[in-house]
Amino acid sequence: MSAVEETRTEQEESVNAVLPILPLKETVVFPDSMTPLAIGQERSVKLIDEAVANEREIALVTTREGDDEEVHSADELYEIGTAAVIHKMIRVPDGTLRVLVQGLRRIRLTRLVQDDPYLVGEFEDVPDVIGREKEIDALARNVEALFSRIIGLVPYLPDELQLAAANAEDPSSLANLIATTMRLKTAEKQELLEEADVEARLRRLTVVLNRELEVLELGTKIQSQVQSEMESSQREYFLRQQMKAIQDELGEGDEQQAEMAELRAQIEEANLPEEADKQARRELDRLAKLPPAAAEYGVIRTYLEWILSLPWNTVTEDHLDLGEAREVLDEDHYDLEKVKERIIEHLAVSKLKDDLSGPILCFVGPPGVGKTSLGKSIARALGRKFVRISVGGVRDEAEIRGHRRTYIGALPGTIIRALRDAESKNPVFMIDEIDKMGSDWRGDPSSAMLEVLDPAQNSSFRDHYLDLPFDLSRVLFICTANQLETIPPPLLDRMEVIRLSGYTEDEKLGIAKRYLVPKQLEAHGLDDEQVSFSDKALRLVIREYTREAGVRNLDREIAAICRKAAAEIATGKRKRVRVDERRVRSWLGRARFAGEARKRTSDPGVATGLAVTPGGGDVLFIEATAMPGEGRLIVTGQLGEVMRESAQAALSWVRSHARDLGLDGDWFEGKDVHIHVPAGAVPKDGPSAGVAMSIALASLALVRPVSEDVAMTGEITLTGQVLPVGGVRDKVLAAQRAGVTTVVLPKENEGDLDDLPRDVRKTMNFVLADSIDEVIAAAFPDGKVLEFSSAARG
Repeated sequence: MSAVEETRTEQEESVNAVLPILPLKETVVFPDSMTPLAIGQERSVKLIDEAVANEREIALVTTREGDDEEVHSADELYEIGTAAVIHKMIRVPDGTLRVLVQGLRRIRLTRLVQDDPYLVGEFEDVPDVIGREKEIDALARNVEALFSRIIGLVPYLPDELQLAAANAEDPSSLANLIATTMRLKTAEKQELLEEADVEARLRRLTVVLNRELEVLELGTKIQSQVQSEMESSQREYFLRQQMKAIQDELGEGDEQQAEMAELRAQIEEANLPEEADKQARRELDRLAKLPPAAAEYGVIRTYLEWILSLPWNTVTEDHLDLGEAREVLDEDHYDLEKVKERIIEHLAVSKLKDDLSGPILCFVGPPGVGKTSLGKSIARALGRKFVRISVGGVRDEAEIRGHRRTYIGALPGTIIRALRDAESKNPVFMIDEIDKMGSDWRGDPSSAMLEVLDPAQNSSFRDHYLDLPFDLSRVLFICTANQLETIPPPLLDRMEVIRLSGYTEDEKLGIAKRYLVPKQLEAHGLDDEQVSFSDKALRLVIREYTREAGVRNLDREIAAICRKAAAEIATGKRKRVRVDERRVRSWLGRARFAGEARKRTSDPGVATGLAVTPGGGDVLFIEATAMPGEGRLIVTGQLGEVMRESAQAALSWVRSHARDLGLDGDWFEGKDVHIHVPAGAVPKDGPSAGVAMSIALASLALVRPVSEDVAMTGEITLTGQVLPVGGVRDKVLAAQRAGVTTVVLPKENEGDLDDLPRDVRKTMNFVLADSIDEVIAAAFPDGKVLEFSSAARG
């Protein structure tokens, strides 16, 4: 007799009350069954090793809700489990085990005895309860019959199970065999295991088997219906083919032949380029050989329709009257003289060459300055069609080049689709937000744009869907962007950049009077007889209710005033409304922008800097403070690496010239310095804030506030020199909007003042600084702080 058989004989005589517990996930083991198990947890592997070594029985208990974590309490286990012995164990190279266990009898967990290194519990036997033998025998025969029917319907149940069920020793063993082999939910299997009454267990199993049999028979019925429908479709196809042959013999009209003839006629009339014509005729021949029901039929038909819908040879005649073009630009846009002049030059060259191909124009400027509307004006001046696409946020290269025809639902890219809509081979094509294209695993659309925007290549642009060369050389491409930094250099190299800076107050006033007010009056059902705006009212809106480079917010505020006026006129309170300063304040509420520079620079340690953002120029209030510490520099405000280095350079200069500033010893010794640049949520970078950081630190050390009406920009060196920066026009306009009257600029940026509007040069004071001591002299209200030594200047 084997050790396992001896163990089982001993267990039949006396119960082994304490057993190690192997928790099972989503598995229930029944008595009288052989079940393979995969063991992965470290504590379970140790349990199996010791059980095999000592030839001990183990308790197999299922965890509740299939929890994947280790079990440490009885509440996480079902109460009823199965005592079992291990017949075979195999070690897998990954450290896990594969074991074959045999269930012996049903047991109940009374309490946990041990938790480490694995669970051990006290158990008591739960013997079968046998009641009415005749009922049990009848139920067993019914269960066996249902199981035999299920075996005939389920592929995963072998026929040998019928013989095993027929040879079951008793009804309890039969129930255990069926519950083990059927794919039931864990909860249902556990309920069958917990049912000690054999009669009740067989009744419950009868319900489960009847349900499974009903589902299987329904599935078989559905499969039969599908097969029947497939045969019917095939039969219908053969009948249609026979009908077609009969119609051909009788000489009756064929719709498909008529359709082929119509497509062939369209190809003849389209006068396609040689390669496109050859491809169209090849695809038409393929289409004629396919039945209309074929999947490829619709794909080829759609492809031919796209070829025939494109303007291969359709062009509009250019109207190159430079005087009229200038009138159109002046009519649609206020000021922007340099931009208009550059556009007229472009048109003049095109008129002399009789060819509008040439550099790709790219309008760069903050939002709301008229980039998109300039493109419309150019199209109107030339008499061309205007199409616009926005590529902001586009990350899929197929959006530009299209999809291959092998994909379901494939379409040409946006370039070809826009030309189809324009119905012209030479439209004005505006590509908006080209600086906001992205890239990911679907490709890089900016790289796909390289061919589109290259005059040397786009004469044979090949879309993936068409797979035919299309001539884009006669298209006038105009791109718009808010900033150049995010445009890839190869793409930027193909474009001629025209910058549009922000508007001055006088320019905004002119735009409001000439365009915005008439537009909003018409939009609100009003006219200039009913509502009129004073210049002072418009200036008030510009100064105190908007602060932007463009005019979009100004347009919204004028719309808000028009709504208030429309309400008063519609209700009969007034027949005419004169919008003055008092009415603006009453309708728009308190001022949104007033005296910020004065408020922010009232304390020592704050200086007003200037920066250029995608939204135009802006002012930066650079703050500095000091506290007892170890001489560290703390820089905050989402600053880039270059700006952090500028802060370090500024601190080094101020510390090295502490005596020249009138400070005793090293004022910064034993102190941590913190420089902060609001707003902290906006990323900032660049070297042009170095001068402002130096002044903020000097103001902090001297305990003297910086002049409230001075803003500054410039890169600082360790020797105190002020280096030139970019974006002077945008920065000066931002200072003007913020109410600053004096701007400190690097000496080498003197030439940039010529780009400023005349009224700005008249109303603002400019200090051109070559060294930091000149900046300090302008930054503090009473002039120079001290006479700097030659060492300080050096």
